Amino acid sequence: MSARPFASGMISFGLVTIPMKLYSTGESAAGIQFNMLHKKCRSRLKQQYICPVDNEVVGREDMVKGYEYSKGQYVLFTEEELKALVPEPTNAVEITEFVPLEQVDPIYYEKSFYIGPDKGGDKPYRLLAEAMKQTNRAALARYVARGKDQFVLLRPFEEGLIMQQLRYSDELRSFSEVPVGTAEVKEPELKLAIQLIEQIATDEFHPETYEDTQRMQVRSLIERKVQGEEITAAPAPEPKAQVIDLMAALKASLAAAKPTAEPVSIADRKPAKRSARTAAEPVAEISEAPKRKSSKR
Repeated sequence: MSARPFASGMISFGLVTIPMKLYSTGESAAGIQFNMLHKKCRSRLKQQYICPVDNEVVGREDMVKGYEYSKGQYVLFTEEELKALVPEPTNAVEITEFVPLEQVDPIYYEKSFYIGPDKGGDKPYRLLAEAMKQTNRAALARYVARGKDQFVLLRPFEEGLIMQQLRYSDELRSFSEVPVGTAEVKEPELKLAIQLIEQIATDEFHPETYEDTQRMQVRSLIERKVQGEEITAAPAPEPKAQVIDLMAALKASLAAAKPTAEPVSIADRKPAKRSARTAAEPVAEISEAPKRKSSKR
């Protein structure tokens, strides 16, 4: 079944315009949400705003919006003033420059959207996608829609284009705020850590081997509850022993990750075989054998 677009607009760079449509990259039904109900009659509850000073429920007609500029001090805005602050939507992705894709760190990525051509845009759409693919460049652009002035990036993806909504630089917290300590990494420890990474590394990324087991368990539990089954909580797992000696932890990890003599196909690879996740883990945290999708080899 074909995906349904949720918005349409134009991509523009120079004097070239490309009619486009935007599509969601995710399945909205994938998430599981629970509603708040009245325990007595199981009716769905409604939210209300209560004034703690007057101790009364406040209706929307008696609400105003304000910004707290100092502790307990607010400046008020009318609906007309707030509407004046909302940019006029153009639904146009206005490309301002092209940059090497590897220069944009994924930390800036916030949301992803598929871009498809709209009527009459097939050829220029393909042209832009192929040109960016061959030059290994991405497009930085402004996208004004739904009352927001968004900073976005367009990049080649499979047979077309994908749009990444980016964070502005002042929305990112500096890593210098994160305390990392001054521990010394010894050469033997570093060699063992590198050996462990190489031992469970692959050159390909296969996300289909990873599953949201917690969500699957919740869905299973919901189905069992719908069928009227009584559910009892499973006993909590025994806490795993903490390995204090870093060298001992690395050696134990290497021993646990040794490959078997039997060849393993790509389809049968365990999640722990993904270098993308393992390489992102700090060396000091390598104290347990990598998790696998299945205990069988």
